[in-house]
Amino acid sequence: MTRKYKVLFLCRENSARSIIAEALLRELAGHRFEVFSAGSDPAARVHALAIAQLRPGISELGMLNPKSWLEFTGEWAPHMDLIVALDERVAEYHAPQFPGKPLFVSWEFADPLAEGMTPAERARSFEKVFWQIVRRVTLFMELPRYALSEASSAVPETPAAIADEPVSRERDIVCPG
Repeated sequence: MTRKYKVLFLCRENSARSIIAEALLRELAGHRFEVFSAGSDPAARVHALAIAQLRPGISELGMLNPKSWLEFTGEWAPHMDLIVALDERVAEYHAPQFPGKPLFVSWEFADPLAEGMTPAERARSFEKVFWQIVRRVTLFMELPRYALSEASSAVPETPAAIADEPVSRERDIVCPG
């Protein structure tokens, strides 16, 4: 049996981009990944426009809720293999220490909750960001390290086993695009 890679998506409020990424990766490859999302300053609820983008194809919308990244920092927290910052305000140098020394990468997308947008501009921004995240998640899932062959029963490499690779190369591999 192969183990699932644990991935944590971070955003400031954990109500839009990180929620979208969590939902998409879980829906498209939940059999290969345990997926979480969190934020430094979590909102009270998932943004309605994020739900509107996800509603047509995501089966488990009820699982999605904003969480603090502190839920993932204690010794009892799951040890992540990969942490993906979707906002420069939660980049590695701003983030707390996560157990297990996970690989930390950035996938930056425009903030669909940025100030100064009309409702129509905000809706277009959510749609654009949604499709950018779909593309990035799809590319990520297809990377050889994370893709599982149906015929293969080998356990995928763990981040510890590949720690000797240069960090810059690792970031290029995990963060295509």
